[in-house]
Amino acid sequence: MNIKRPLILVSNDDGYHAKGINCLVDMLRDMADIIVCAPESARSGFATAFSATVPLRLKLRRKEEGFEMWSCNGTPVDCVKIALEEFFADRRPDMVIGGINHGDNGSVNVHYSGTMGVTLEGCMKYIPSVGFSLCDHRDDADFTPLRPYVRQIVSKVLNEGLPKGVCLNVNFPKTSEFKGVKMCRMAMGTWYDECVKMRHPHGYDYYWMTGNYRNDEPEATDTDNWALTHGYVAITPTRIDVTDYETLKNFEF
Repeated sequence: MNIKRPLILVSNDDGYHAKGINCLVDMLRDMADIIVCAPESARSGFATAFSATVPLRLKLRRKEEGFEMWSCNGTPVDCVKIALEEFFADRRPDMVIGGINHGDNGSVNVHYSGTMGVTLEGCMKYIPSVGFSLCDHRDDADFTPLRPYVRQIVSKVLNEGLPKGVCLNVNFPKTSEFKGVKMCRMAMGTWYDECVKMRHPHGYDYYWMTGNYRNDEPEATDTDNWALTHGYVAITPTRIDVTDYETLKNFEF
């Protein structure tokens, strides 16, 4: 790796083979040296979970000038933790990036997202961190329109950093052109009808986790849901400190 170039750690929750993470690498290869450490298969919904009872393994998938791609059998957060120990012992990364995710991570999805698990883990290590997501779950989703925005955001963070304990959750609507960028707060929303009960031929019940999302404040125009619905790129600054200071001040025993 070239010590004169920025160094970025990239991971995701769709797996090292996913189109989103490979498109992200292609977008940034000329801007920085990149080490990818990503799950060996899909780990969507793992949030900030890590493996406490399963031994983990790393496998080198690609190695080129200024670029390495590793896979891990663990969670997205496992990938970040192992990578920081194994590949960055002598030099911390200048950024940690999660994504590009196949699917929306706006609103309350930030709490379930493995992509944002990557981003939050980097932030908890005091490394400027950004999560990128596209509101398109398809394996062959088109990430081309995201390129100038991803490069601009990454360049800004590399040059200016982020406040301690703050990372960025960046979501792109599923459209070929964007109306612009909105700095947004997280919309309040709810998932419902989350379990589908089935009957197995062997005589027992089993369940599929699924669900439908509802925006609980559809009239609000300052949220990520509104921005995405109206064709804007939504950037939500996200804090590690989840303390509600108003309640802390007013709620007494």
